[in-house]
Amino acid sequence: MSISSFFALPSHRETWRLAFPIILSNSSVPLLGAVDTAVVGHLPDPHYIGSVAIGALIFSFLYWGFGFLRMGTTGFIAQAIGEEDATEVRSVLARALILAGVIALFVFVLQGLVLWVALSLIEGSAVVEDGAASYFSVRVWGAPAVLGNYALMGFFIGIRNTRAALIVQIFMNGLNVVLDLLFVIGFNWDVVGVAAATAISETLALGLGLFLVRRELARIGGEWCLPAIRSVQKMARLLAVNLDIFIRTILLIFAFAYFTAEAAKEGNVTLAAVAVLMNFMHFIAHGLDGFAFAAEGMVGNAIGARKVSKLREIVWVTGFWALIVACLYSLAYLVFGTAIINLLTGIEEVRERAYEFLPWLIAAPLISIWSYQIDGIFIGAVQSKEMRNCMIISFIAYMLCMQFFGDIWGAHGLWAALMVFMAMRAVTLAIVYPRVERRAIIAD
Repeated sequence: MSISSFFALPSHRETWRLAFPIILSNSSVPLLGAVDTAVVGHLPDPHYIGSVAIGALIFSFLYWGFGFLRMGTTGFIAQAIGEEDATEVRSVLARALILAGVIALFVFVLQGLVLWVALSLIEGSAVVEDGAASYFSVRVWGAPAVLGNYALMGFFIGIRNTRAALIVQIFMNGLNVVLDLLFVIGFNWDVVGVAAATAISETLALGLGLFLVRRELARIGGEWCLPAIRSVQKMARLLAVNLDIFIRTILLIFAFAYFTAEAAKEGNVTLAAVAVLMNFMHFIAHGLDGFAFAAEGMVGNAIGARKVSKLREIVWVTGFWALIVACLYSLAYLVFGTAIINLLTGIEEVRERAYEFLPWLIAAPLISIWSYQIDGIFIGAVQSKEMRNCMIISFIAYMLCMQFFGDIWGAHGLWAALMVFMAMRAVTLAIVYPRVERRAIIAD
């Protein structure tokens, strides 16, 4: 294929149509965290910041673990769209929402245990833990909405309407900011106000999402079919896929948690530097996920329609643009990295330590991009078992490298091991991709 014919492919326009709203949506997430910090940062005692930080961290890990609701839903919805089975689209959404409701019920029932385990692991001061507990007890009421929104986001991405996902995210985050200011500064509700603002905005966002879903379903057509929704075979497949993704996600969470724990052994300065530089990793993930999400919906549609050539076109086009943006991230970190570090911390010794690690972050976008992008392809293909197995292999390699590199290079060895982990995720998935492609196209 010539260069001109490559750029003439219609998937270029479709990739950016899907990816750009997701990039905008994801970019609002760290900004919301900054607003929460700024609001409580003006309260008279510093423990408020610690309480919100710990409380938010608990929910971040909790909800991250349940992210399979979005990923699993996306693949099944996209394939149903490709097969032009509107009734199955409705049935997949219904099954996902039912599963979200069941999980939310378990979160409510086990909330005391979840809080106890989390606080035992974090070990903050008594006053910080009390504040975190208050935050948790209020924000947990938003759990059904958060989990339901995961299912809705999976639906929107699956039908390739990322603009709706953007609308819901911007509405939720914007409302959260307004309620933050009202409850904390206006009503003096301190930590409880931050939690209430988040829970209310999450709940109202679910309402908006359901309204937008109703409009999309009217366009797609089909009908609600109770026997199809209750299909034991299809519900079992949904649970199996989600379990695979859950295992994969838990290993991913543990990998980053272990990285932080090992950094803490290198001293407070190194830990603080790592915490600062993790913001760079978050920026990468939030930006590059846009192209992975685009790949999810497009790949699922192509597989549902049994269009092998279209599938390959999508893989090449989404990968190309993801690589271009990854290069821009690396260039930005090369040019502005030290300035970003200076904005994030004013402590000179932390700055100096972060400067030492900056080359790893400059390389990180070019190394990690493929783990994000190929993940998106596999999610769209609903090949969760391969994702799980490749993550297990990558995790084992990562743990071995953490011990080996850490002993040789200290803190730099930790970053080297993390880069190996990201690269292994991509390499292992790339190795099995041809087999997965053949299987996905010919499967019933």
